[in-house]
Amino acid sequence: MLRIAPIIRTQHGLVTRRQALAAGMNDAEIRRLLRHGEWLPVRHGIYVEAELWASLDPFRGQPLLRVRAAGLCLRCRDYVFSHDSAALVLELGVPDPRSCLVHITRPKVHGDAIRAGVKHHLAPYTPDEVVTIEGVRVLAPARTALDMAREHGLVAGVACSDAALRRGSSRDLLREARSRMWCWPYSTVMDEAISLADPGAESWLESDGRVLVTSLGYGRPETQFGLSDGTRTVWCDLRLGRHIFEVDGWVKYDEDNLSGRTPREVLRSEKRRQDFISGFKLGVSRITASDCGDGRRAAQIRLGREVEDTNSRFGTDISDLAPFIVRRRRR
Repeated sequence: MLRIAPIIRTQHGLVTRRQALAAGMNDAEIRRLLRHGEWLPVRHGIYVEAELWASLDPFRGQPLLRVRAAGLCLRCRDYVFSHDSAALVLELGVPDPRSCLVHITRPKVHGDAIRAGVKHHLAPYTPDEVVTIEGVRVLAPARTALDMAREHGLVAGVACSDAALRRGSSRDLLREARSRMWCWPYSTVMDEAISLADPGAESWLESDGRVLVTSLGYGRPETQFGLSDGTRTVWCDLRLGRHIFEVDGWVKYDEDNLSGRTPREVLRSEKRRQDFISGFKLGVSRITASDCGDGRRAAQIRLGREVEDTNSRFGTDISDLAPFIVRRRRR
């Protein structure tokens, strides 16, 4: 193993069969390491130490290593990582990083095709649309966000556009990238993603929840609505009139994120927070990942009913809340 340690160190834990053989190992040694579970195949002929693989986050570290592994075996040179792979590297988010394909874009390829787990896209790009992150060449955030809209639909386009804005891109950069794709398929999805993009969303689920709320037909919700009574300040995910939408992921109840609190204490804190918000004569709805997935239609009906109830009780005007509204956006 000492013979290949420098290779593994410079390749983020990866080594190819060819490199291992060139360093003096033989096929029998490689098979033994695989058979005993000391090495794992990331791709055909590309391996990683099992201990390292197990230490990586399955939602980021492992998918990123699959992207790097693809880079070691791709024979073509006229490519750049794009779509889900670029979104992973740029930390824009993807629908499911555990199962996503590796994506590359090439200016010279005969149509889109999937080969050995790598999706090849035929599309032009300019040098200023390429950035290098830790040695990986990817399409820039604005271009990637629009590619994700074309590949996966509106929610992905909005979520990645939101993330691009949070990370320093501008709406003008999104529009500029869109102008270079003026005759490409799914143009209306790209346009809608740009229109709905908002850096106030703090996660993929919040972006998804905002698309869901927008689909109710009551207008565009405000993100990160702040309220303070002088002793306590809360930031609400979304607001429409006098109705608040809180987007709940399970991560806040995960034992690794409780900061020493018990699940019961977290739930009690959430209840007090909701009571604080309701005390301003605001309706509150909660949106879960299920509501944004298989339960979307049922959620639309429920949320519409709850908004109508709030409107009938409190109206939509919030001018009376002016003394309590926190104007500065949370960073």
